[in-house]
Amino acid sequence: MSSEDVIIKTEEAKKNSIKELLKKLSSSETGLSTLEAEQRLSQYGPNEIPEKKVNPILKFLSYFWGPIPWMIEAAIILSAIIQHWEDFWIIFALLMLNAVVGFWQEHKADNAIELLKKKLAQSARVLRDGKYIKKSAKELVPGDVVRVRLGDIVPADVKLMDGDYLLTDESALTGESMPVEKHTSDIAYSGSIIRQGEMTALVAVTGTNTYFGETTKLVEEAKTQSHFQKAVIKIGDYLIALALGLVMIIFVVSLFRQQSILQTLQFALVLTVAGIPVALPAVLSVTLAIGAISLAKKEAIVSKLVAIEEIAGMDILCSDKTGTITKNEISVAEVKFLTGFTENDVILFGTLASREENQDPIDDAIISKIKTMDAINESLTDYKVTVFKPFDPVAKRTEAAIETADGSHFKVSKGAPQVILALSLYEEAISNEVNKTVNAFAAKGYRALAVAKTIGDQDNWQFVGLFALYDPPREDSAETIKIAQTMGVNVKMITGDHTAVAKEIAHQVNLGTNIMPSSSFLNKSDREATRIIENADGFAEVFPEHKYHIVELLQNKDHIVGMTGDGVNDAPALKKADAGIAVAGATDAAKSAADIVLTKPGLSVIIDTVKESRKIFQRMNNYSIYRMTETIRVLFFITLAILVFRFYPITAIMIVLLALLNDAPIMTIAYDNVKYSDKPETWNMRTVLGIATVLGIIGVAVSFGILYIGLEILHLSHEVLQSFIYLKLSVAGHLTVFVARTKGHFWSVKPAKQVVLAVLLTQFIATLITVYGILLPAMGWALALFIWGYALVFFVITDFIKVQVYKLLDHGEIKFTR
Repeated sequence: MSSEDVIIKTEEAKKNSIKELLKKLSSSETGLSTLEAEQRLSQYGPNEIPEKKVNPILKFLSYFWGPIPWMIEAAIILSAIIQHWEDFWIIFALLMLNAVVGFWQEHKADNAIELLKKKLAQSARVLRDGKYIKKSAKELVPGDVVRVRLGDIVPADVKLMDGDYLLTDESALTGESMPVEKHTSDIAYSGSIIRQGEMTALVAVTGTNTYFGETTKLVEEAKTQSHFQKAVIKIGDYLIALALGLVMIIFVVSLFRQQSILQTLQFALVLTVAGIPVALPAVLSVTLAIGAISLAKKEAIVSKLVAIEEIAGMDILCSDKTGTITKNEISVAEVKFLTGFTENDVILFGTLASREENQDPIDDAIISKIKTMDAINESLTDYKVTVFKPFDPVAKRTEAAIETADGSHFKVSKGAPQVILALSLYEEAISNEVNKTVNAFAAKGYRALAVAKTIGDQDNWQFVGLFALYDPPREDSAETIKIAQTMGVNVKMITGDHTAVAKEIAHQVNLGTNIMPSSSFLNKSDREATRIIENADGFAEVFPEHKYHIVELLQNKDHIVGMTGDGVNDAPALKKADAGIAVAGATDAAKSAADIVLTKPGLSVIIDTVKESRKIFQRMNNYSIYRMTETIRVLFFITLAILVFRFYPITAIMIVLLALLNDAPIMTIAYDNVKYSDKPETWNMRTVLGIATVLGIIGVAVSFGILYIGLEILHLSHEVLQSFIYLKLSVAGHLTVFVARTKGHFWSVKPAKQVVLAVLLTQFIATLITVYGILLPAMGWALALFIWGYALVFFVITDFIKVQVYKLLDHGEIKFTR
């Protein structure tokens, strides 16, 4: 039986268990006090869904006996078979060191991600001590009264108590794609998304006892790889194939020369280790995790780590207007009334069609307006809202049924002018006046909101008037858009507002006023629609499906597209975009669909995120160049020395030291200082392979130079010569880090302290080992200092060659900025 079948079969049982729990709760409860809630919280525990836990011992063993270092374990076994006990214990100790370092680094990365998850904790509007407050969903307890509305994710299993209806999306729980309608006394499940409506509900079940909590035990989330992860893995595969090919040549030649099969096999295995990027998974995860922490400090919480790479390559940002380019501080700028009504009527009926507990910015603006007018505000007590229909993004209006003090009834509605106009009697007679007012408001950058009321309780609507709502641009929007454009990011405004309003705001922030209505690309061929979208500065009067279509068409032209949004209606486009960005104040549904969640309003946060992501990309790019260079340098040198000179330049133990001891500190590259590109990042394999090949070949030539000096000039013994060559490979290898990390000269970007200290510490250890013969034959300080001087001289020469190669490869087209 599939997990989906199990979920469906347990649904009825789940409903019954919830109903039993509800019976235990007092039907008269209307919200707990803070003290009662704290007592219940201590009884029930935090409302958390447990994640799959990994046994730390098994996790540690996975580093000791994992898919990458298995050849090292094979070398240990062969060392025991041929009774090379010294080799056996040294390799074992180094393998243990690798396991400890890998385990500790991933443990730190996991902790970093957990901290970020806490910042994305779901919240709920809960009734405590007689008023609604925002609390973490973890703090809900059975008996709490919560308010759920459009865009919320239901925070617990709840019984609906008051309100008209809800449409809930339970697809994540049951696989059913169609929204489910819920009414009073129905149960709404934790994890479902509110698509329409708003209601008051009683919390029944929290945490692992919820329907969603049970479901998560049956269904695991699939993990996906980003483009950059795939590219890095391809590099790893390439290096492994190269290592295996060269080692196979050595093995065949050794057999032909009738050398010991077991000793040759041991050497071949550990040589393969030198070409395998043992630290690659750890470097990747740690770099992304540390980068995510840096982004969190910039007020951008990464919910999907792979999004960091997508942000680095983003070349088009489709930005929402409200709350991103503008302040989202809506106020009533003007009020216009039609014949037969007054300004007070517009304000009164607009307020009756609003609901304060929803904390909606438009509702808040109208309510704030009436609170400044004492006479009208006091008259609100003469009206009672009997039914309230919340804002629907499709219908684009709210509606309320009103009962007056004398017992009469009527309805009020507020919403988009064209929608309210279509409801109204005498539509044709007043349409010119309404449209003229809307256009006049739009020319000033104001958004029009219409108000209507019925004659009696029938659907005979009268157009009452309009509010002019103003949401001013943020002070930093114009400068931020300019910076984005200089960084190669094309910003396009996407809004549901009137075209004239969008044009005025775009003009104020110097975005460009080629703002098109959504109708400009609808019903066009994909080729024509894409051309219009690429050339436009933005789009107005956009519906959710239009946003999705815009992203899809741009992606089909190989653009990396970022999309900002805050509402449940933005969720499809956020999920479709390469980098979905939920802006500050976004609904839970938008946050769950997005890759990055902003906790600070404005575009500047996004630009900070782009800069930080490009830095993270650079660190991974630098590591890839370093890793490929080292493989080419070590493998080709050893292979050619064995084939041409019939000389093993280093021993198996030395290779293990190079592979493990040198790879451990390279993880500090996650903290390195880098410069970000002023263009969107793309994986340029031509440049990476070109630079790595040149640096690797230079390294091979320099290594043969030290071999010649040791043999022909210094006349070193075989054993000392191997220590001599080992120290050169170790020191030059870590100096390669400083060559690979910059496009300019090594001093053009100051390395991080962590990188410098890691290199100095490991190479100091390597030097002591060879000087005093701790694990290897001793060679003394004189030879060690000669190696350091030799390596430093060729490090500088190699760096100058690298700069010239970069100029040939990219012709200086890519500029870098602090």
